[in-house]
Amino acid sequence: MTTNGHGGAATGTSPSPHGSDMSQPIKAVRLRHPWRTVIAIIIIIYLVAFIWDAAHRSAFQWDVFAKYLFDQRISAAAVNTILLTVYSMIIAAVLALILAVMRLSDNPVFKSVAWFYLWIFRGTPVYVQLVFWGLLSVIYPTLSIGLPFVQPLVALPTQGTLNFFTLAVIGLGLNEAAYLAEIIRAGILSVDRGQEEAATALGMSWSQTMWRVVIPQSMRIIIPPTGNEVISMLKTTSLVTAVPYSFDLFTRSRDIASTLFAPIPLLVVASVWYLAITSVLMIGQYFLEKRFSRGIGARRADKNDEPVVLPPVMPTMDGAAGIDLGGKH
Repeated sequence: MTTNGHGGAATGTSPSPHGSDMSQPIKAVRLRHPWRTVIAIIIIIYLVAFIWDAAHRSAFQWDVFAKYLFDQRISAAAVNTILLTVYSMIIAAVLALILAVMRLSDNPVFKSVAWFYLWIFRGTPVYVQLVFWGLLSVIYPTLSIGLPFVQPLVALPTQGTLNFFTLAVIGLGLNEAAYLAEIIRAGILSVDRGQEEAATALGMSWSQTMWRVVIPQSMRIIIPPTGNEVISMLKTTSLVTAVPYSFDLFTRSRDIASTLFAPIPLLVVASVWYLAITSVLMIGQYFLEKRFSRGIGARRADKNDEPVVLPPVMPTMDGAAGIDLGGKH
């Protein structure tokens, strides 16, 4: 403790050994972790060994892999897989938003119908659901549009109206809506109730409050799990053979492999295409998260940031310790 030369109170600071009151920046010494380095080296060695072994293993038949990687049938099947994913997610997003709002409604009928939908589609495997959609023409030979218990306005034959691609999209979309609805509901519930009250006080209607206030704020909660669901949907398209639809990426590569009697290289081809599409989706998810998370959370300190030097502590008029802000004294 030091005492002010004019008889003031203690300032609470110690004099610098060089006679200066300026605070010196702390020079932190980075801790060394030798075991981390050793483990990292071991992992890299095993990874290189695995790649080297796979490159020289004849079972992979890399010549067949290189021949069919960009085969026209494989690339067309990859496009079909992307279309299945996009169309299914559009149906799922629209229906999930409706289901989420119904779950949050005070109407017991809406809430019960939404809960029953989620119970059915989350409680049964997607493969079983796709098999049912493939048998739709057997269960319902015609699709009737109109009021119940009266003459239908339009009657369409199922077998001629809906092809296997459409049935696969409908089956995947309806199943995904059950999972996406809970994600959207969680995002809406994450928004503080005061936001809705403030919007109502400004004269906004319920729909305006949802679209202008609640949903934009909930997107930062909704986007990360929704991105995972999109990637999961991409891989779930490999089950559309249950419809049966045979022009997706996995089924097409399997059919080619059965004619060549070379399943392994065609499986690697399909895997490479799935990884490439997934990588693009992950990049898009990253930028969406960055877009909707602006202003949320504190900035992390960079290791290259300069150390912060606090100004010297100066006595105030009443003798207590204060901070020199560079003004006149």
